Amino acid sequence: MTTPCIITVAITGSVPTKADNPAVPITVPEQVESTQASFEAGASLAHCHVRNDDGTTSSDPEKFGRLVEGLKKHCPGMIIQLSTGGRSGTGRERGGMLPLRPDMASLSTGSCNFPTRVYENSPELVDWLSAEMIKYDVKPEIEAFDLSMIFQAVKMEEAGKIKGPLHVQFVMGVKNAMPVDKETFDFYVKTLKRIAPQATWTGAGIGKGQLMLNRWSLEAGGHCRTGLEDNIRWDESGKLAPSNAALVKRLADLCAEYGRRPATTAEARQILGLAA
Repeated sequence: MTTPCIITVAITGSVPTKADNPAVPITVPEQVESTQASFEAGASLAHCHVRNDDGTTSSDPEKFGRLVEGLKKHCPGMIIQLSTGGRSGTGRERGGMLPLRPDMASLSTGSCNFPTRVYENSPELVDWLSAEMIKYDVKPEIEAFDLSMIFQAVKMEEAGKIKGPLHVQFVMGVKNAMPVDKETFDFYVKTLKRIAPQATWTGAGIGKGQLMLNRWSLEAGGHCRTGLEDNIRWDESGKLAPSNAALVKRLADLCAEYGRRPATTAEARQILGLAA
């Protein structure tokens, strides 16, 4: 296996707080600093949420704008992916940052249960978000919490609602959604190759499943996601992860066990079909 691995760092998310782990970056300057350290450790793609200074969730385009500006300055060439996730806002508010023209944005193509709520993505909202991404030349990352979301993404690509080739992220380990299960993961990979042979993919494990998904993805030739958004702990002993950069470095070092190496930003852009 010689394909370089795109390492995504999910730096903040909408759920973890400093009370959970003091290393979680909340303010824009903290996020820029944490992402720069992760970039230097081997991450080539940053998955970004923004928060209010008190830690509450936000989808404020102004905050996203300051974050994008900081990342472009301090992480030259890094792929910037903004979240349109439902924990940060409601309705079309979730896509209010797309006019910033980030390289990528997340897109879930269906609904599912989360720990305490329904993660709702109505067909109308999904169509609107995907249309905005085409309008502003933003490549979607399909956040697949369920097998049906992969099939829906392929249908949308065939209908011209998503510009291909697809990039899909298999999200496993969210309570009440798809668990971390090796046979299901293998089926995801096999199915995507069958119905969208040009697609690329990333594995994302939540909580204690993070490192397991990293290993499965490296072995299967895919790409990997890590970061404090998904996992605030270093290991199953309960020890807290020291930083996003530490999680990235562990993953970068892990690549060698599978004959892989972290992708450079130029390689990551080429793999995903993004402008240099």
